[in-house]
Amino acid sequence: MLAGLQGAGKTTLAGKLGKWLKDQGHSPLLVAADLQRPNAVNQLGVVAERAGVAVYAPEPGNGVGDPVKVAKDSIEHARTKVHDIVIVDTAGRLGIDQEMMQQAADIRDAVSPDEILFVVDAMIGQDAVNTAEAFSAGVGFDGVVLSKLDGDARGGAALSIRQITGKPIMFASNGEKLDDFDAFHPDRMASRILDLGDLLTLIEQAEKTFSQEEAAKMASKLASKKGQDFTLDDFLAQMEQVRKMGSISKLLGMLPGMGQIKDQINNLDERDVDRTAAIIKSMTPVERQDPTIINGSRRARIAKGSGVDVSAVKNLVERFFEARKMMSRMAQGGGMPGMPGIPGMGGGPGRTKKQPKKAKGKQRSGNPMKRKQQEQEEAARRAAAAEGGAFGLPQQGGQEFELPDEFKKFMG
Repeated sequence: MLAGLQGAGKTTLAGKLGKWLKDQGHSPLLVAADLQRPNAVNQLGVVAERAGVAVYAPEPGNGVGDPVKVAKDSIEHARTKVHDIVIVDTAGRLGIDQEMMQQAADIRDAVSPDEILFVVDAMIGQDAVNTAEAFSAGVGFDGVVLSKLDGDARGGAALSIRQITGKPIMFASNGEKLDDFDAFHPDRMASRILDLGDLLTLIEQAEKTFSQEEAAKMASKLASKKGQDFTLDDFLAQMEQVRKMGSISKLLGMLPGMGQIKDQINNLDERDVDRTAAIIKSMTPVERQDPTIINGSRRARIAKGSGVDVSAVKNLVERFFEARKMMSRMAQGGGMPGMPGIPGMGGGPGRTKKQPKKAKGKQRSGNPMKRKQQEQEEAARRAAAAEGGAFGLPQQGGQEFELPDEFKKFMG
């Protein structure tokens, strides 16, 4: 049985819980016992259909029907249709009132639920404690479900509810999708409150989305010569896999320290990913395999087909080449791109760029005094080279440290 205030997300949560139980091999039945809120019955039907679970809704709702009778009859219906779990969605109010509490208590007495879950909106802050105390005294509950954890609140109210009521927090809902729901993990909530991220959840979501076989296949492509086997088709496939994990903002929010740039993350335009996908899909198979053939006329055609500017196509291709080069270097154990030969950065002899030839030294002056000054300056340069060059790194072959090409563009 689900209980809580109106707007806490009980109906949506019923669908999430139903799908979560179905994925574990159960056959849940959702019961529309909220006959007060407008369209609550229709909403539960839509959510149940999306979750792929059955629903029992004999009454139209909108103030019509007896919720206690619906809840009671649902138990026999579940036995007849062989459902092993019944989830009763009850009505809520904008605030605590006696009528709501009495109705919830009557439904509880009619069906004798194994568990009563109190659904609380994590966004309402410490006021959740007052609501939890009222429900605990009026109806009683066995566990807490936190909804809307994807909002600005970090869920600090969870600590207060657990302390005041003594009831465990069993589930957490952190998004609008039906998959944005899981068992509650106290250690991960603590990390969230302290802005230490939630890498375990991020890893679990990645494991659900990416297969080991696909990951190994992509790694082998990136490890090939300059990563040239990694094409725009592969890039598009990877991008679509990431989208299945959820919004980019949400994924970034799971990384440690991201709370400091929350505004920037929240302002990310998720449609940029869709625009990138549209550009790639507007290319021919040959162009996706070998983007180097994309010239001016091809860029114009791709831009027209994807509804973007020509510059957007050009920028995408350039960024793809740079990203492929970087990922290939890392996949080959080359460390940071553009930093070959630096100790501890993974650069190897086979990947060291050729150093530019030394410029010829200045001609010695015919003036004895000026020639002596030149010799002293040259001796000073040799001494500095023996001690160490730029960044404190040993000199190689007496040459001064040369900034990699990737960094030169930032130096003007």
